[in-house]
Amino acid sequence: MDGTTAGTVNGATGGTVDGVMDVVVVGSGIIGLTTAIRLQEKGLRVVVVTADGLLSTTSAVAAAVWFPVATGTGGRVADWSATAFAEFARQAEEGVPGVSMRSTRMLEHERQSAGQPWWGDAVPDLRRLTAAERGADCADGWSFTAPAVEMPLYLPWLLGRFVDNGGGIVHRRLDTLDQARAWAPVVVNATGIGARQLCDDRAVHPIRGQLVLVRNPGLPTSTRIQDDPAGYTYIHPRSTDVVLGGTFEPDDWNTVADPATAEAILARCTARIPALREARVLGHVVGLRPARHGGPRLEAEPDGRTVHNYGHGGAGVTLSWGCADAAAELAAAAAS
Repeated sequence: MDGTTAGTVNGATGGTVDGVMDVVVVGSGIIGLTTAIRLQEKGLRVVVVTADGLLSTTSAVAAAVWFPVATGTGGRVADWSATAFAEFARQAEEGVPGVSMRSTRMLEHERQSAGQPWWGDAVPDLRRLTAAERGADCADGWSFTAPAVEMPLYLPWLLGRFVDNGGGIVHRRLDTLDQARAWAPVVVNATGIGARQLCDDRAVHPIRGQLVLVRNPGLPTSTRIQDDPAGYTYIHPRSTDVVLGGTFEPDDWNTVADPATAEAILARCTARIPALREARVLGHVVGLRPARHGGPRLEAEPDGRTVHNYGHGGAGVTLSWGCADAAAELAAAAAS
């Protein structure tokens, strides 16, 4: 294990951890930080234990445009997604750093059902695209406005909010979840891909995603092609760059960018939006989405003192605030 005390995470300083807190959250990605903040809003003393720097988490490299991709359908997932959509919309209106509402197009090569998608109730301005709008190669598609989150701006804001509320940060790599009880009697497990080892949960597995970042030539609209036969394709503009994707490679732990894959991503995205052809390449990024067979695990252990909130795959941002509400309810009940 490394590190033992409260300290600095990418420029933000955690408060001193004096004595035992009410709840310890293990993990400092968006799932962990949103849950920690919701717990604070319930009046609980919270400490976050993390092995990684804030911008070293999987959350930091996420394209982070709201959409419940590969998370299962309906039920709790729909509710969590809708809750997060509403929270991000509110934050965008309030000017929270990194959060905006962006015009989005979702295209599909095969026609889906006549009704709206299962996630459609969360989206106020959902509209089916006409044939002229979607193009000759796509049989279906939707237009809507969705939250877009620039994680290098948003994660430090989340951490600052947590610390300003009296939260503490501890840098330590844990070998077991029980070690977290050194700080609090109730543990929230938001360790993402780390839950595979910490919980011996073999259902947890990586889904590798490779991205290309290019200078934004002025694109205002995100485009996602759900079933592109050439590969997993999305084009997400941000304030200064555009995230081009990507790959969706289950059980691949490789975090090194592959040049041939990058060229294929660029070819697919520039064919879809020719304005990108002259955009300067800024970088290549690989992230491991923390997926779980069977979907996210959000539940308390039988004794209530350990709450699990992990396995969100590529929808961590999309599910974040909804899952944070649910996990905080469970943990607060155990801490009361």
